[in-house]
Amino acid sequence: MSLAPSLQLRQAQSLVMTPQLQQAIKLLTLSNLEIEAFIADELERNPLLAADPTTERATPEPVEAQPVEADSAAGEAALDVDVAAERFDDGPNEAALSTGPSVGGAGGEELPDLDTLGSPPDSLADHLLAQAGAAVAGADLFIAQHLIDQIDEAGYLRATLLDIALRVGVPLARVEGVLATVQTFDPTGVGARDLAECLALQAKEADRYDPCMARLIENLDLLGRGELKRLQRLCGVDDEDMAEMIRELRAYDPKPGCRYGGEPVQSVVPDLFVTRSRIKDGWSWAIELNAATLPRVLVNRRYHAQLASGAQDKASKAWLGDMLAGANWLVKALDQRQRTIVKVATEIVRQQEAFFLHGVQHLKPLTLARIADAIEMHESTVSRVTSNKYLHCARGLFELKYFFTSAIQAADGGEAVSAAAVKAALKALIAGEGAAVLSDDTLVEQLNAKGFDIARRTVAKYREGMGIGSSVQRRRARALERT
Repeated sequence: MSLAPSLQLRQAQSLVMTPQLQQAIKLLTLSNLEIEAFIADELERNPLLAADPTTERATPEPVEAQPVEADSAAGEAALDVDVAAERFDDGPNEAALSTGPSVGGAGGEELPDLDTLGSPPDSLADHLLAQAGAAVAGADLFIAQHLIDQIDEAGYLRATLLDIALRVGVPLARVEGVLATVQTFDPTGVGARDLAECLALQAKEADRYDPCMARLIENLDLLGRGELKRLQRLCGVDDEDMAEMIRELRAYDPKPGCRYGGEPVQSVVPDLFVTRSRIKDGWSWAIELNAATLPRVLVNRRYHAQLASGAQDKASKAWLGDMLAGANWLVKALDQRQRTIVKVATEIVRQQEAFFLHGVQHLKPLTLARIADAIEMHESTVSRVTSNKYLHCARGLFELKYFFTSAIQAADGGEAVSAAAVKAALKALIAGEGAAVLSDDTLVEQLNAKGFDIARRTVAKYREGMGIGSSVQRRRARALERT
C-alpha cells in the first residue's frame, strides 16, 4: 500500500448553517411575545430598522383556512431547512416587507385596568427576613438567614440542622433555638421539616395541640389510609370528637409558604385566533395572527439614503451595507415565519375540525409527520412552528402541541381515536361514578363499551397522569369527606 501524498477531487452535498439561517430557525421557535422582545433588541441594534407606526391602528382581514397558494409557499420553503435542495437568498431585499401576511389579532381589545396592576408581592424569603431582623440580632440573625435560605416556596426547611450548624460553625443547640424562633414567624407553619410538624405548629398557634390532636398528627399515614377506627383507639376519642379533629386539620394550610412570593403567574397570550364565520356557501374557518403581540418592522430607506450620500470610508460603507442586508433579511425572515405559522395552523384546523366543532371527544390522532406531509414541509419544521405557540378558539386556549396525540385502536375495528379523547372519557366516567366507586377493570369495560380498545394498565397510567387516585384511594377519600 502506497503512503505517498496525492491530490483527489470529491463532490459532496451539505447544508451550510449561515448566521441568517440560524436566525430564521430561531425565529420559528419563538412565540409572539418572544418575537416582540427580539424585535425590540434589533431596533436598538440596527439603525436602519424602524417600527411601523400603523401597526396598532391596522386591523387586517383574517386569513381563511384554505390551502396556501404556490407564490406564498415559496417563501416558507426557505424556513424548511431540512430539505437539502432549498436554500436562503442572502442578498438584500429591496422591498420593505411587513412581519407577516395580511393577518391580525382581534382589534379593539381594551387595555388592562392600570389600577389592578400593583407592585409585585414580597417573596417568602423577603417576608421572613424582615421578621428575622426584628426578632433576632447578631450571630442569631446570621443563623436565621441561613435557615431562611433553605426554606422552599411551600415553607418547608429543606436542609438538616446539623448541616447548617457545621456550615455556620455554631453548636447544633443554637441552630435549634433559632429555628424555634423562625417557626413563630408568619405564616404559621413556616420552617417545618415535614407535614406533621407544619400541622402541629398551626395547631399550637390555634391552642388546639392537646394529646389527642398530637397523636392524630403523629399518625397521618393512618388518616391517609382511612383507618379511622384505629385512629380513634390511639387518640382515645369517640366518633364526634374524631370528626371534629379531622375538620380542624383540613382547615390548616399544608403549604403555608405558597401564599407568598414565588414567581408571578404569567398569563398565556395566544399567538393565533381561530374563528368560524358564515359565508355565502356555508361556513368557513379563519386563522388570524395576534397582531396585538406582533409588531411590524420596516427598513428605513430614507435614513439609509442619507447615510449613503455622505462621505464615507471603506469601513463605514461596509458597516452600512451589513446593516442594510441585516435589516432586509430580518424583515424577510419574519414575513416567512408568519406565513409558515399560518400554513401549519391552517392544516391543524383542517385535520382537527371535528374537535373545533364538537369537543375533545372528537380529537383525532395526529402526528407531526402527517401535517408535514400535507403541507410538504419537513417534520422538524412543523415541530419548531408548534413549539411555544398557543391558539385561541371558541373552546378555549390550547397549545399547538395539544393537537398531536397518539392513537388508540377502536374496539369495533373502526377508525382509531386519540389518547386525549380516551382521557376525557375516562375522566367523565370517574367524575360521574357516584357512590359506587369504579375499579380499573370496570372502567376498562365501560370504555370498551364506548368503543375504546384499551388495556387495564393503560387506564391506570392515564388515571395517574391526570392525578386521579385508585378506586381504593377514592373510596377512602369519600369516607373522610363524610366524617
